[in-house]
Amino acid sequence: MFRTGPRNLISDVAGLRVGNVSDARLKSGVTTVLCDEPAVAGVQILGGAPGTRETDLLEPHNSVETIHAVVLSGGSAFGLDAASGVQAALRERGIGFEVGGFRVPIVPAAILFDLRNGGDKDWGRYPPYRDLGYESVQAAAVDFQLGTAGAGTGALTWGLKGGLGSASTLLDSGITIGALAAVNPTGSVTVGRTRHFWAAPFEIGDEFGGLGYPSPMPDDAKRILLKYRDKDHGRQMKAGGNTTIAVIATDAVLTKAAAKRLAISAHDGFVRAIWPTHTPADGDLVFALATGRSGVELTADAAVDLYAAAGATMARAISRGVFAATPAGNDLFPVWSSRLG
Repeated sequence: MFRTGPRNLISDVAGLRVGNVSDARLKSGVTTVLCDEPAVAGVQILGGAPGTRETDLLEPHNSVETIHAVVLSGGSAFGLDAASGVQAALRERGIGFEVGGFRVPIVPAAILFDLRNGGDKDWGRYPPYRDLGYESVQAAAVDFQLGTAGAGTGALTWGLKGGLGSASTLLDSGITIGALAAVNPTGSVTVGRTRHFWAAPFEIGDEFGGLGYPSPMPDDAKRILLKYRDKDHGRQMKAGGNTTIAVIATDAVLTKAAAKRLAISAHDGFVRAIWPTHTPADGDLVFALATGRSGVELTADAAVDLYAAAGATMARAISRGVFAATPAGNDLFPVWSSRLG
């Protein structure tokens, strides 16, 4: 039986803190995962429209073994500036990969598209994401807000506001695994127009409502429900305003290749929580982090358990992001808590 960590957040993984910064007028924000010590990292991109920075260096065949932070940001390609702000904050603290007498903070990043969500994007010559990234480092803590916060501030799903979600799982091996997701897919996280989440079988307690699956399944459960085809909101949401970006993390001791496999496995959580997902209109991506703080090296059986838990934990994090969303001015879509039935 899976059980949650004490916070049911990715920060239950020892060595990680999370900083959220939001701009209500902009309807956007930045979320940064800070590593107390450099962490082994990997990445897997399965969406057809990604926006990224420093992902190539995470491949197992490339030289840099560890990174210092991961950034999730709104703002489409403009949001990639957030990593520069995080890098600046880390450099001020003397944190970075030492090369040629210089310290260079290694900060991979990914973005989601939230430009067309009712926020004021008239920011002038330069977008605000570099400053938001810098501020997110100052805000980093083990406790942080879910829902309409950080990179999930302006996120939308089919028919509902999206948001920032997180969850954790404690395994019998002594390993902790945690997930963080900014949930902004073109598809739906609920079964048709019901309040029931697709990820219901993996829910622990009532962390996203405790409703289970609907019985019987509604007629629209098999319909392909897309954000920009929504009959009420589709006129405002055209194709292209999507992407779920996420981090899966563990305190197990992993190689870069094993971290890559962890990121691949976490994408199973997308499939269990969002339908459809990994479309050409989504830039779906998972970063993986391994802090090694537990000191546990994986046996073959423990590896299977870890990778299975990665998908389940990610599915829960995605659902919790939508479950926790709160209303704000100029919202295009309602929040989950307002849906009836």
